[in-house]
Amino acid sequence: MTTEEPSADTAPSRRGVLVGTAAVLPLLAIGTDGAGAATPARSDTPKIPGVKTVNSITTRDGVDIYFKDWGQGRPVVLSHGWPLSSDSWEAQALHLASNGFRVVTHDRRGHGRSSQPWHGNDMDHYADDLAQVIEALDLRDVSLFGFSTGGGEVARYIGRHGTGRIAKLGLISAVPPLMLKTAANPGGLPKDVFDGLRAASLADRSKLYRDIASGPFFGFNRPGAKVSQGMIDSFWLQGMQAGHKNTYDCIKAFSETDFTEDLKKFDRPTLIVHGDDDQIVPIDAAGRASKKLVPHAILKVYAGAPHGLADTHKDRLNADLLEFLNA
Repeated sequence: MTTEEPSADTAPSRRGVLVGTAAVLPLLAIGTDGAGAATPARSDTPKIPGVKTVNSITTRDGVDIYFKDWGQGRPVVLSHGWPLSSDSWEAQALHLASNGFRVVTHDRRGHGRSSQPWHGNDMDHYADDLAQVIEALDLRDVSLFGFSTGGGEVARYIGRHGTGRIAKLGLISAVPPLMLKTAANPGGLPKDVFDGLRAASLADRSKLYRDIASGPFFGFNRPGAKVSQGMIDSFWLQGMQAGHKNTYDCIKAFSETDFTEDLKKFDRPTLIVHGDDDQIVPIDAAGRASKKLVPHAILKVYAGAPHGLADTHKDRLNADLLEFLNA
């Protein structure tokens, strides 16, 4: 079999056609339903060789939300932490999709491959974006899990949209009920901690992400810790993909939003997983406090585990998620 090379006078025009096609494809891939809500491309979207299409929806306020859709079976939706992207869930997504589940992970607005709006970087918008992804894919009987900031997104989703499409819920190293120390939440972290994050983000965002990843996030600052440069690099890369303004605003969103009333609406089987050496989101003010507000929840405490246990303890978490989903 031979391949004919285009002549010099025809190659530019063919490249022009390909570039033009690539520009038009996003418009072809995303339509709207009768109510004006975004609908994503599915398997019947025309495919053109050599042109890669992107899975995304456009929200009602014009924000493009990127998502991955792996496997087949009962749907599982995973919401990621700050300042990461859906890539941070890849170990769990691969494991669950390989074990008979359809796994959807999305990049929060302002993070990863989603667009970077100036406004709307708050929990209400995050929850509404999540709802539009679920609705656009028409997912039902969803098992919905959130890691860290994603746990807040999941809680606010339940508070604003209910559990009509939800089968099970999970909070993994999650920020609810409230990270900030207040008179009513004396176990929270002082505002100075989050002011320091904001200051460090403005001073040298790249260095901040490297310092978090090489230190408390994965517990690499603990004596005898086995440091993974790969985990550090992946955290940094995902963080630097996100928008500067978006990640800055998100610090307020994950630290100052009170999810107490949202958690009280959890009326589905719920799994809470938290490490007892979490230096980012301390377990007493988070996992254990959430368990008190969701008394029917299963609380699994990982002894010695850091915040980033989805990587450091991925095999155990994968097994616990699968067991919970199949129960």
